Amino acid sequence: MGRPARFRTEDLVTAAIGLAAEGGPAAVTMAALARATGAPSGSLYHRFSGRPALLAAVWTHAVTDFQAGCRRTLAADPPSVAAEATARHVLSWSRARPDAARVLLHRPADFDEAHWPESDRELLRTANAEVGELLARLARELREPEETAASALERVRLAVVDLPLALVRRHLLQGHGIPVEAEDLAADAARRLLTPRTT
Repeated sequence: MGRPARFRTEDLVTAAIGLAAEGGPAAVTMAALARATGAPSGSLYHRFSGRPALLAAVWTHAVTDFQAGCRRTLAADPPSVAAEATARHVLSWSRARPDAARVLLHRPADFDEAHWPESDRELLRTANAEVGELLARLARELREPEETAASALERVRLAVVDLPLALVRRHLLQGHGIPVEAEDLAADAARRLLTPRTT
């Protein structure tokens, strides 16, 4: 039986996420990760073919963890519950994982997406498409009679993604944690935006 790996890939990615949270994408280099973890360069290059693969691991780890919760909440029933639960998830996940949330304040392009291994780019495309389909389904269920499909989707995205993320951004950029009551605020905003209007 071989010896267990001294440096687990998951631990290395977590350390790289910490580097990104503190210094942005530019701070994530193989050398910086080696210094932060004490892992030899050979061990890092065994896990990641180069810096683009490391950057891909940072982004995909953060976004797939975030989206796993989104998929659960968006699948809830009835639609109003799904919307409020998703808005809450954006805040609760970000509060529990502030380093990963700071990563997601950026864009994949900031993490050199164009040079990622194709398998990582495909993973991101697939994950985004799955969440996109769930958002579209929620928009269809909450669409008002006079709305176009595109308008309904914009309203749902604003309610359950854009406004909650704006709260996350404000709190994280101010340099302090996300308060628990921010979840209630996000859920209330979603409910107000998505409650059918009376004529």
